[in-house]
Amino acid sequence: MFAVHTEDLRKEFSLKKGLFERRTAVAVDNISLTVKEGQAVAFIGPNGAGKSTTIKMLTGILKPSSGKAQVLGLDPRRQRSRLVRQIGAVFGQRSQLWLHLPPKDSFELLAEIYSLEKKSKQYKSRLEMLIERFELAAFLNTPVRKLSLGERMRAEIAASLLHRPRLLLLDEPTIGIDVVARQRLRELLAQWNREEGLTVFLTSHDTGDIEAVADRVILINHGRVIIDDTIDGVRHYGAPKSADTGEPPDMQTLPALEKVLSDLFTAK
Repeated sequence: MFAVHTEDLRKEFSLKKGLFERRTAVAVDNISLTVKEGQAVAFIGPNGAGKSTTIKMLTGILKPSSGKAQVLGLDPRRQRSRLVRQIGAVFGQRSQLWLHLPPKDSFELLAEIYSLEKKSKQYKSRLEMLIERFELAAFLNTPVRKLSLGERMRAEIAASLLHRPRLLLLDEPTIGIDVVARQRLRELLAQWNREEGLTVFLTSHDTGDIEAVADRVILINHGRVIIDDTIDGVRHYGAPKSADTGEPPDMQTLPALEKVLSDLFTAK
């Protein structure tokens, strides 16, 4: 089964231009892609490329202007209440935890929201495993607002895995985190992908995140897929084929991507 499948997915925004005119801005321009369950995909591109807009359509936050999207066989917009029980999401600095409560209390509230049986052996075992794997015990009873960014992000990702999602969407999960905490998060995400078959859909400007977690790279610019290749293909060949034409992209026409590509093609 496919975790994510889109066909000609498009999102336009109407913007005001002057007092009486409006113009249409295309944020996502007919994206077609398929992600199999169990894959770890890096969805990358420069700022304004359409990454966050795409993720918002995949989670049902935004309605596409045209085209089709299916996530775990569900329509994200029409079947959102069913979908949210099968996915986890972490969006950078936006917290799903209650800032004035400790992570322990947030986990209990989330368990209520997801209708989890808190007294069951399965839930207790899951919670204990998350606390151990993400090393949360030391600050489990500390209000989230007092945690470091690294501690908070570990708690955020643990919270997103509490209900055993099949798909985890991550938007810049390591931004602002120190080097040691960043590496630990990468290891945990890669481990979860391997051991539980969790599908990971990751956006990041950090090539370390991409190489540590992903096995496939989808690169977009101006709302279009420019490159779709395995991480090994990107690393070793340096000039992967365009998703649209099957030929290496013309780098002269993509000045905004030169820095992204040069970083990505440099072996770590």
